[in-house]
Amino acid sequence: MEAFYYLVFGALSAVVLGIELSKTTKDRINTSPAFNSFKNNYLVVYSLMMAGDWLQGPYVYFLYTTYGFGKGDIGRLFIAGFGSSMLFGTIVGSLADKQGRRRACVTYCITYILSCITKHSPQYRVLMIGRVLGGIATSLLFSSFESWLVAEHNKRGFEQQWLSLTFSKAIFLGNGLVAILSGLFGNLLVDTFQLGPVAPFDAAACFLAIGMAIIMSSWSENYGDPSENKDLLAQFRGAAVAIASDEKIALLGAIQSLFEGSMYTFVFLWTPALSPNDEEIPHGFIFATFMLASMLGSSLASRLMARSSPRVESYMQIVFVVSSASLLLPIVSSFLVPPPKEKGEGISFSGCLQILGFCTFEACVGIFWPSIMKMRSQYIPEEARSTIMNFFRIPLNIFVCIVLYNVNAFPITIMFGMCSIFLFMASILQRRLMMIADKPKTEEWSMKERDTEAEPLNI
Repeated sequence: MEAFYYLVFGALSAVVLGIELSKTTKDRINTSPAFNSFKNNYLVVYSLMMAGDWLQGPYVYFLYTTYGFGKGDIGRLFIAGFGSSMLFGTIVGSLADKQGRRRACVTYCITYILSCITKHSPQYRVLMIGRVLGGIATSLLFSSFESWLVAEHNKRGFEQQWLSLTFSKAIFLGNGLVAILSGLFGNLLVDTFQLGPVAPFDAAACFLAIGMAIIMSSWSENYGDPSENKDLLAQFRGAAVAIASDEKIALLGAIQSLFEGSMYTFVFLWTPALSPNDEEIPHGFIFATFMLASMLGSSLASRLMARSSPRVESYMQIVFVVSSASLLLPIVSSFLVPPPKEKGEGISFSGCLQILGFCTFEACVGIFWPSIMKMRSQYIPEEARSTIMNFFRIPLNIFVCIVLYNVNAFPITIMFGMCSIFLFMASILQRRLMMIADKPKTEEWSMKERDTEAEPLNI
């Protein structure tokens, strides 16, 4: 079966290369030199940030096991990370609108570097602090950088359509090429140079430090709400009013939570799904294949978003349906091709079928990221962009914590079935979003917020 891995990887590489080389003028956006310089600067920084994140991912669990911790202890560390992202990360991320997005991006670098340093200690409390810091950093990564980009893009007067180009390139590089190279580089440090499982975390800290230096030397500051008398509680209240008063924002948040919740659950499930009897599978190579599939998706997204038709709201319905069907494959294959009961030396035929389905799902992930970024740039008000984006992550983190806590309570087919249902629900909500996409708001959310603050209390 070893040839199967190379066959899938080679086929995906050929398709990605073919899509990139076959782009016509209709698939490309004509931009200005000033925008290209701005875009390239952001892509360099974003790639460095993602390298700092991807280098850590494959070795977190392995590092904890080398320190002698069991599955239960490690599970609590992971729950602490997602819980921190939900609680502290939401507050810190929301401060970006008030204190500045550039400052928040620098805070991300510092926080994640400190998290990497804690990995040198085998003490459980120190590692727990590192997970809390990592959770805060994750919230900043997925809100502050995008918020800074959108605000700076608009402040410099670039065309709105050009923003989708930056989004698609960022995902193509940061979530595709950089992920693959980070996996290979981490493997080189740990296995080839025998530097130990902490080495990737040290390398991640170096990349984060380089990115922070570029941010501090070349990025200007921008803010959300410029008012000086608005405290954090009022900021949260304003974001809640925005979500409640605009159905499009509420739908976007629900869609994001359903998809990302399924995506993070998939991250925990794909390994046991492909090796139900502890078969020996090349985890690193399979991970690289998934990232290549994600690159394929982001390449397709760049083509789709470069054209006026179909709209993002339209084609994302199909993406969610396809992703839902792809995660049904483990359930279907378990009935059609039951996995062997004895431990095998390599992946089974059922596992090969599942890899094809998982690659399809990862391609959908590659389309999802730049597309959801484009929709967020259209629908989320600038005054509270980071705050609202972190609000969206609250149900996501709750969901992932519940899944982690009960990961052994349900059969793996039930978990995949649940994810498939959530993705199908996302497609239904996406259809509703498409139907009301052009519907104007009856009243600006900021006006409603001021009215709420001005209302006297009737006691």
